[in-house]
Amino acid sequence: MESPPPPPADDPDTAALRAAVAEAVASLDAGYYIPHEEMRRWLLSWGTENELPPPSVQRRQSR
Repeated sequence: MESPPPPPADDPDTAALRAAVAEAVASLDAGYYIPHEEMRRWLLSWGTENELPPPSVQRRQSR
């Protein structure tokens, strides 16, 4: 089965996705992140009686 063709470069959804990814990379480069396990616990709590609050962004200590 062949993959669908990529969306056109000027597609608004593609542009928005590229902008969001660029913003995320810039945040990571600046040292901001959410630990995987905290994000995982939060997402797994969705729709349960004990839904957790969103995890906090942390900042990596400079070396």
